Amino acid sequence: MTTAPRPIAKAAVLDPTDLAPSLANSRIPLPAGVRPFQLNWPYIIVIGAYHVLALLAFLPGYFSWSGLILAIAGTHLCGLFGINLCYHRLLTHRGLKCPKWLEHGMVVIAMSCLQETPARWVAIHRRHHQFADEQPDPHTPLASFFWSHIGWILVHQPELSRLGIYERYAKDILRDRFYVALERHNWLVWINLLQMPLFFALGFATAWLSGETPAAATQTGLSILMFGVFVRTVLVWHITWAVNSVTHVWGYRNYETDEDSRNNIVVGLISNGEGWHNNHHADPRSARHGHRWWEIDNTWLTIRFLARIGLATDVVAPNAHLAGRPRGSRLTTRGTTGVPAE
Repeated sequence: MTTAPRPIAKAAVLDPTDLAPSLANSRIPLPAGVRPFQLNWPYIIVIGAYHVLALLAFLPGYFSWSGLILAIAGTHLCGLFGINLCYHRLLTHRGLKCPKWLEHGMVVIAMSCLQETPARWVAIHRRHHQFADEQPDPHTPLASFFWSHIGWILVHQPELSRLGIYERYAKDILRDRFYVALERHNWLVWINLLQMPLFFALGFATAWLSGETPAAATQTGLSILMFGVFVRTVLVWHITWAVNSVTHVWGYRNYETDEDSRNNIVVGLISNGEGWHNNHHADPRSARHGHRWWEIDNTWLTIRFLARIGLATDVVAPNAHLAGRPRGSRLTTRGTTGVPAE
């Protein structure tokens, strides 16, 4: 495994204390230009419809154990490879490099989770690091918990206009013609529409070839569609959103950073390592988020495996200087986007 050189951190503390919710500390206004609210109706309709269809999947006519297992496995794999490894640690923070065929393949997986295009996801997250828990932060819970979890998606934010944030935060992403094509040709929509008949066909064909009647095979196909697309997508949404909301409110802190990031055990486990969020804010470029032995980081374990078989290089390890910093010293993290300078 090759590793990239690391800058020296300003300060850190490894005492995992201070478990109190951070919302008690202060309240800040919503980002500039949000009020009066302009509802983002396309997002509201799609998010609402997915939640309704995900709930319908548990009705007797649609429920199946095979569908539920598929949803759980899909949540794990799509969240790990698509959102965590690709969108977050590879594209946003450049914590590793992969062959382009693998990078682009994982991007397709990420887009099947319906969490924006790569350029927009990266741009929003880099802005979050630059202004973490300040007013320009797109989704701080210091404005409100609901806002940080889902509210920020449901209204228009002028500061997140595509051209503005792309120019400032995602120029490196859009140098790749593949990502430009994804933006220009609405592939986010097409990928999510095309996966629906694919999941139905998978379920129908498997049941029909197993000897079920066409009617029974149709019911199986619908179950696989409901769980494989709608339940999986909603689960991945809420896990990602919990990193934005829960891990800036509840948990412990290994590092005394200048924002309210926390390590949350529950989110850390269900998100395959993204919930060790205080560690991540303290060392955003690191491809490893779990810094203590109990902080299980399945995404990092996957990156190590890819490195061993030659599919990941320039893997950025945790900053060795963090552990040696004086107890109680403060670590400045705001003001940077967590990506190396070009």
